[in-house]
Amino acid sequence: MKKKIVIGHNSMDGKYKYELSSPMGKNFHSDFKPDLTPQEMLELGVFGGVYFSDKPKEYPKSWFTQAKTSPDHKQHKELNYFGVNASQPLSVWQKKGWINKNDPRGWFEWYCRYYMGRRLGDEDDRQIKRWKAIRRHVGGLVKNCRKGDIFCRPKQRQALLHWAYDSRKL
Repeated sequence: MKKKIVIGHNSMDGKYKYELSSPMGKNFHSDFKPDLTPQEMLELGVFGGVYFSDKPKEYPKSWFTQAKTSPDHKQHKELNYFGVNASQPLSVWQKKGWINKNDPRGWFEWYCRYYMGRRLGDEDDRQIKRWKAIRRHVGGLVKNCRKGDIFCRPKQRQALLHWAYDSRKL
């Protein structure tokens, strides 16, 4: 693949520039197997619709055609697939050191850019490790919910959805 440079500007990142070195949706790390694409997550309803409500131009327009985004750039839990708020404020993410300067919006921004083809070595390893750790919530659902009862433990399910796990399959 010929490398491509993405240059842009948005309210969270300011001016940014990064390189795409893999084809979109391809060449993922062998330990990283998300159930959902960024587009599927946006269409299902994540982060109360506030994440990417500004529809950054760096991503395909198709990602936003059916996306559940906030009309007023404020979080609305009813836009989430499970109808509950399962997010912590960005200030908590920053305080805990979960935010990398390359992706000031957090894990989902990293995932979207990774999906697009950006690769960052150590940062990819860190984010994939975080993604794998959130899987612990699957055990709680399997232990406490009847198979197919997708509205059992909605907050846990919404949190998993924020990390590209599809708990509807459990």
